[in-house]
This record gives sequence, structure tokens and C-alpha cells, in this order.
Amino acid sequence: MNEPLLAWRRRGTIPMNHRCPAVLVHGWRSHPGIWNRLTPGLSEAGVPFWRFDHTAMQGAGTETIALALQDYIRAKRKETGYGGPVDIVCHSMGTCIARYLLEVLDGDKREEDVRQLVGIGPPNNGSAMAELFNDPERGPEVIRRLIGVFVPQDYDPREDTIVQEFRPGSRIVAALRDAGTRDDIDYRILLAANLTATPAFFPAFGGRTWEFAPDGGWRTTYSGDGIVPHTDSLLPGVGVEVLPADPGNLARHPEHYCHTMLPRNPEVVARVTEYLSPSSPSL
Repeated sequence: MNEPLLAWRRRGTIPMNHRCPAVLVHGWRSHPGIWNRLTPGLSEAGVPFWRFDHTAMQGAGTETIALALQDYIRAKRKETGYGGPVDIVCHSMGTCIARYLLEVLDGDKREEDVRQLVGIGPPNNGSAMAELFNDPERGPEVIRRLIGVFVPQDYDPREDTIVQEFRPGSRIVAALRDAGTRDDIDYRILLAANLTATPAFFPAFGGRTWEFAPDGGWRTTYSGDGIVPHTDSLLPGVGVEVLPADPGNLARHPEHYCHTMLPRNPEVVARVTEYLSPSSPSL
């Protein structure tokens, strides 16, 4: 890393006109096309972006995809000649892939120079939905309701490596919990909530999201995006922004705030662009 940039990092700030590339990481069973509403705004704001594509890695585990992300970032650095900090923007499970790289694989070395990590609807504490898929009583009906919406026909969670690895009691989730967040990275979490209890927010579950109940059972909540409840996302000491800022937006387009639509949601796009813009205040 060059000396002036290293000095900026030591002071905890990045110069206002410094353009950190944004590494975009899509989620489980998704694709880089989810960023097609974000990237035009980044281009307009002068923010370079690198889209990590792991669609060809269906069946691979968390560590394998995290190592592929590491290789991708290193390859882009070599291709562009850029050696400074990057921002990483992730949707859903993509956040946990990036966190596994940064906190578990690179946690002690700290070779990955990252300014901020933005997670959109992340299951940071493991996924209640992954566990629900495996529930012998409720799982089959939940999966049936999500066919064509979130899972394909004939979906079998037992054959899904990522789903098994993100059940809350898994080895992967334990590794993330034990590693903890890094004090050299600024974390941001963007979530959605059904503030008006509108069924159209996520029709499969009547506008609600499944989460663990205090007694160890199941319950539904409006504090979630239809797939990921807020309790899955929260991290100690990390700020959370819950959208929409104006509940009236749910009257106009409630479906824009469900989990699968969040990366294309205009309010989410505006927030992420603001976070990454060179003209935004120093962190």
C-alpha cells in the first residue's frame, strides 16, 4: 500500500475525493444482475465497482466461495493496479460469505484492506429460514409457499450445502460468532420492515417473516423482509438502518421492500450510493 494512503488509514479517514472500488457480492441462488439498479448510480457518483459472480458455484460451501471472493479481489487489484481499501456491498448470504473471508480466514492476518462492509438483509446470526426449511413439521409447507418465489420446484434443503451451513447451530455460524467483527472495518446493515402490516409486502406469509420465538419454537413478525427477520441480522456494536424511512412508501410499492427485491429497491440504492460516494463524509 502506498505511504499516503497508509497514513490516511491510520488516522481512520479516507480523503473526500478518494474513490474506493465497491465489490458487489450477490446472495444464495442469486446472480450479479441484482445490482443493475445500483451500478448506474455508482457510475454517476464516480465509484468504481467490481461484481463478484459465484453463480457457477452451486453446491459449494461457505469457505470455498469465500476463498473465491478473495481470489477475485486480488485478481481485480492486479488487473487495475489498485492497492488501496475497497468497500464490500453484499446481499443476504453474500454478507456472510464476505464476513467469513474477512473475519475467519483473514481475521488474524488482516491482509484484506476493506474500508466498510455493507450488508443488505444479512442472516448474520444464522438463518431462521434455513432452520425452518429443515423443520419436519413446518418445513414442507413453508417450502411449498416459496416455490417459484424463493426456491425452485422440488427443492430439497438436505441437498443444499449453504442452507445446511447457515442453520444457527452450524460450524460456520459458530466460527463467525467466535471470530467477531473487525475493528478496522466499518459495518453497515440495511434492513426492511413491514411497518404498515401490509400483506402485499410478502404475500407468501401474509406480509410477515418467520423467526425463532423466545420459547424455542416459531413465530412470525413484521420486523423482517419476508425471509430474514431482524433478529437474524443484528451484530453487537453495529448500527442498523431500517427502511422504509417513510412508511407511506409501503402503500405505493410494498413489494419493493421484500428480501428478493431489496438490492433493486430505490431507497436501498440511494442509501448504498450515499455510503460509497466520494462526496460523503469521511468515516
